[in-house]
Amino acid sequence: MATVSPNGSRPGVRGIKEVAHPPEGAPSGGRMPELEGYRGLAAISTVVFHVWQHYTRYGPEGARPPVTNPVLGTLLSLEVVDLFFVLSAFLLTLSYARAAIDRTPYNPARVFLFRRAVRILPLYWFAITFVWATRNPELPGDWRDLLEHLTFTQVFDTERIFYTIGPAWSMSLEIMFYGALVILGPAAVRACRPIARRRTRVALCAAGCLVVYAVPVIWLAVARYALHIPHTEWSAYFGPQARFHAFGAGMFLAVLLVALGDRARVGGWSRRTLLLTVPAALLVLTWLADDTHSPFHLFYHPACALLWTILIYATVHVTRVGRWQRVLRARHLTGVGLVSYSLYIWHEPIMIALGDAGLLPTTQSGFPLAIAIILATALPAAVLSYWCIEYPTALLRRLRDSAHRPRDYYPTITH
Repeated sequence: MATVSPNGSRPGVRGIKEVAHPPEGAPSGGRMPELEGYRGLAAISTVVFHVWQHYTRYGPEGARPPVTNPVLGTLLSLEVVDLFFVLSAFLLTLSYARAAIDRTPYNPARVFLFRRAVRILPLYWFAITFVWATRNPELPGDWRDLLEHLTFTQVFDTERIFYTIGPAWSMSLEIMFYGALVILGPAAVRACRPIARRRTRVALCAAGCLVVYAVPVIWLAVARYALHIPHTEWSAYFGPQARFHAFGAGMFLAVLLVALGDRARVGGWSRRTLLLTVPAALLVLTWLADDTHSPFHLFYHPACALLWTILIYATVHVTRVGRWQRVLRARHLTGVGLVSYSLYIWHEPIMIALGDAGLLPTTQSGFPLAIAIILATALPAAVLSYWCIEYPTALLRRLRDSAHRPRDYYPTITH
């Protein structure tokens, strides 16, 4: 079983609006609706997992989950946080990879950060403030908890990392990745500018991505085997020094698809084999990682990041649209993906509130009913949050025109 926080916190990611499908696997532009389907599946998996962990009982004999079937238990404990990180890094790195390898234009850092800010911050800050206020009705409350969450520094505090909204720790890493990307991306473009051979530019970019992946893996080994830091020291194993490997994998995938272009597409038996074996490998890895003292547990997330990367490659860089791609493009699934950021933000507070109000079953036998209740409550709340907060605030990006200049809404009227 994968490492999780004491309250079962796992992150979700931002939803993206579905648009017309670009040429399959095209690295040169457009968005891929299959990825929105993956977000929908991952968001639902996150909710179900948290319900599963909420109904897990602990005693002298150890953990007793609400289901005894080992296959089902492994499926429910599958960690999807690395999928979210890989998707984010892949999509956001594409423009820098094109600029470095094919010398295309890319947005300045201020434009990138402005667009990310209006997409992420309003809902996050509102939710953190609202949940913190309801749990700290008397001032000053735990003001340090609020400050750390608002500044995305909770991952450096082992005690408070999962306070307020537990899954919000992942947003801390997202924000740090944005900062790293606007430094590494332009640096890669400048480094590749004097290099004439395209193959050398690709190799340089790929090497940089592999470094981003490898450094956290090395840290994990040092932390466990040299420094002997216990796995419950959350800040040591949830901080950027331990979790940026998934971003490195997503960055590498972006470089790979830009480098390949229309070549090396996956089709036929090779595609079907990957789409079957990668999920199976994820389940086996999750089962092997149940022992917290095993190397499988320590390196679970780096291995998962690689497997998720392969799965995304086998989904978007294909010779033709297959049955799995059509499933991922299904309207209801991409709809969940669209509101996945709101679902990720609100589902844990909703679950806790329902439990405190006595609206959830109290015995483990009520686990399936609890899943239905929480999904039936959290999904409409996510839709409402998307249309009332996410969508309107995302429109703030229109404050700048296509040339990235402040838009003049009141031009001088000439007579």
